[in-house]
Amino acid sequence: MNKSPLSLAVGGLLAMAAAIGVGRFVYTPILPPMVEALGLSKSQAGLIASANFVGYFAGALLATARLPGSRRAWLVGALVVNALALMAMGAASSLAAFLVLRLVAGIASALALIFASALVLDRLAAAGRGRLSAVHFAGVGIGIAVSAAAVAMLHDWRAMWFAGAALALAAGLAVLVLVPRDHPGSQVRSVGPRQPLPPGFMALAIAYGLFGFGYIITATFIVAMVRGSPAIARLEPYVWVMFGLAAAPSVALWTALGARWGIRRAFAVAAFVEAAGVAVSALWLSSATVIAASVVVGGSFMGMTSLGLIAARDGGGDPRGRIALVTAVFSTGQILGPAFAGYLYDHTGSFAVPSWAAAVALVMAGGLMLLPDRVSPARP
Repeated sequence: MNKSPLSLAVGGLLAMAAAIGVGRFVYTPILPPMVEALGLSKSQAGLIASANFVGYFAGALLATARLPGSRRAWLVGALVVNALALMAMGAASSLAAFLVLRLVAGIASALALIFASALVLDRLAAAGRGRLSAVHFAGVGIGIAVSAAAVAMLHDWRAMWFAGAALALAAGLAVLVLVPRDHPGSQVRSVGPRQPLPPGFMALAIAYGLFGFGYIITATFIVAMVRGSPAIARLEPYVWVMFGLAAAPSVALWTALGARWGIRRAFAVAAFVEAAGVAVSALWLSSATVIAASVVVGGSFMGMTSLGLIAARDGGGDPRGRIALVTAVFSTGQILGPAFAGYLYDHTGSFAVPSWAAAVALVMAGGLMLLPDRVSPARP
């Protein structure tokens, strides 16, 4: 069954919204009421977030293996598991169960992202409509904004998880309609023989890991920061919606700048911009700084994600090995960030120190991407 390029792009948008916008990031607005209701520490909250990123790491590696069945079957299965894991979070009550469920959801979200991107982006490129890839990636921001608005209308943390599951399931059902079956010969294959890494690749991989660490602390705890500050607590229902709305168009903006300035330079500029957004929330918490942090970090993190993957894809040959490597390093940064921030909060009573560390990591990431390729030669 043939689908128009636009309907394919919308299908990709919904898959990204379900798997990443809701599946990964709905935890952020649910975190504060969940912590209060269950008496969790910030360290425990950070561990739950990190468990999701451990799963994402595992899912990214699994997607490079030789797997039975079609790419569409894996996409649909991952979306179903994602929705079920979200629903189970609303029924669970122990830290061990939360860790396992977020681990499973992380695996599912990584598989859905990779297979949705493979199905949709390949077909858009073949149709000469590669620019519609921005619609596909906009799903992350839209999923964040819609799920944030939905949970903001609820007061019970369990109902919030159930609402997120319902949104993810509805989006997944739409994907079934909009993304057609694979063409013959599109079964999942393992990555081919190892190829030499292009010059500058290791600098890119390290920068991508620093980016993962740098953005995720704000992306995990910004709503908790607002809830814990009485002077700005009124912004709690809105701050994560603003984050998602800023993220939705950001891929189109940053990839356009990448085409004009070069991918690595655009990544560096985005890293410096994001570092400024993280830093303002570390300096002081006010309505203006929280809004600035939400819009700036939300408006740059998906752009940096896409620019990093584009840079990894360049270099010739089968790019999946390089993409898997940078995704694994990125995931390592995401795993460390929430646990590090939660631990420091429990010992200092503030997110200022981890936020400053995140800002420094982002500045370092930008600096690495400005190095000439010959300064950071890759090793085969």
